Amino acid sequence: MTTASGRGLRPQVSEPPGYHSHKADHLSRLHKIEGQVRGVARMVDEDRYCIDVLTQIGAVTHALQEVALGLLDDHARHCVLDAAKAEPAEADAKFDEITVALRRALRL
Repeated sequence: MTTASGRGLRPQVSEPPGYHSHKADHLSRLHKIEGQVRGVARMVDEDRYCIDVLTQIGAVTHALQEVALGLLDDHARHCVLDAAKAEPAEADAKFDEITVALRRALRL
């Protein structure tokens, strides 16, 4: 079962998240992205050419989108699928949750 909070829907159970088996991969990518963002800040601080900075921002944005897609895939394959197998009402809630996540990701 899920509850609404200020930041979205949250599971009430204490099971590991669907991305648990890929956690190290996601964290590795996020650490690389963190380094890229610091690099972009350095570029701005050094007054680098606008197009070069924008190119790097595009690369960071794409990298974050890839992490988001990976998390969404993990959620669908684990959380949603497990809920669908366990209880139809829970599956409906998980499908609603994934729809909200997609709308947020796509800014619809």
